[in-house]
Amino acid sequence: MESLQIPHQPPMAMRQVPVDASQPASRVQPHHHRNRANHQQTASPIRQFKPSILTRLHAGYFRISLSLASQALLLKMLTQPAAGNSSSNPPPLGHFLRSDGPFRSISLLFFWLLALVAQVLLSALYALRCCFHFQLVRAEFFHHVGVNYLFAPWISWLVLLLSSPTAISEIKAPYLALWWAFAIPVVLLDVKIYGQWFTTEKRFLSMVANPTSLISVIGNLVGSRAASRVGWKESAVCLFSLGMAHYLVLFVTLYQRLSGGDRLPAMLRPVFFLFFAAPSMASLAWNSISGTFDTGSKMLFFLSLFLFASLACRPALFKKSMRKFNVAWWAYSFPLTFLALASAEYAQEVKGTMASVLMLVLSALSFLVFLGLMLLTVLNTHRILREDDPILRFDKDRSRN
Repeated sequence: MESLQIPHQPPMAMRQVPVDASQPASRVQPHHHRNRANHQQTASPIRQFKPSILTRLHAGYFRISLSLASQALLLKMLTQPAAGNSSSNPPPLGHFLRSDGPFRSISLLFFWLLALVAQVLLSALYALRCCFHFQLVRAEFFHHVGVNYLFAPWISWLVLLLSSPTAISEIKAPYLALWWAFAIPVVLLDVKIYGQWFTTEKRFLSMVANPTSLISVIGNLVGSRAASRVGWKESAVCLFSLGMAHYLVLFVTLYQRLSGGDRLPAMLRPVFFLFFAAPSMASLAWNSISGTFDTGSKMLFFLSLFLFASLACRPALFKKSMRKFNVAWWAYSFPLTFLALASAEYAQEVKGTMASVLMLVLSALSFLVFLGLMLLTVLNTHRILREDDPILRFDKDRSRN
């Protein structure tokens, strides 16, 4: 019986790949070389530019000016009576600082001007980034964390508008014009981002949700409070309903960890403070709409207190993010200030000893955290604009989207 003979084939490594003679030799590349070339073409756009302030700056740096403006608003609320109620509703710290004293006016003006200078400087730098490095701004928009900080500039401007001195805020026409200028971008971002959550397959909320998504909610609530200050109740209710509806959706999604994994780097864990910043601002917004710190405002305030206590009891959660100073630390400041603002409104309504003590404790804690961050920022100026910021790592998330 004849044995079957299998024709001998050379090993895979020794086989000759047919080459098209019509193509030049430079165009014939192995498969792994072509993959490497494709990877280089889809690499992060930040590598195409020489590192500079404009390439390293992103919208997350507006947390600094937002914290400054929030402190100015807190000082204004603590030392100034409510509008139209100066006799029956004195300022919370009226026993310590006279409402018509020079110290109040000077301190208010100092904090407000400091916040205004920081906001104008950051806005100018970011405008230059949009002009000269629009590709980076576009990549920031497609980043699951960076896109949420696009609300921060407009929130800062709205808080500055709320904290402006009385002589400026009483001029109604410029106030309304500025409110429209700062509120319209928030609504446009709402339409874009909220619409993607239930219409775009690759941008489902369960895939991109992270604590920074709560910044969009805060933007709507701050806009609502600013609108109610000038009597625009319908606009205030509209923004409040948008913010609260999506806050409930986000809260459930993040509380149950439906995102399917950790979508947030350890360096950015200070943004967990946004969990209680949103209900704190919601209580302030509803107080402005209803005209009193009623049951709804109190429920939101107590929820924010519970969330703050839950985070304060877990310092190990922030251990990795506290190893080296980073601009993300500024996410500790303005949420605490919003909570202190809500406690001041609560103390003004309840007029009890415990409410006043709670207001003083939270206000002092907010100011101490703010002062500490100011000192750390001055001492670590070389660490402010860092290349290893997680928001600047666009390549992985951009290719995924």
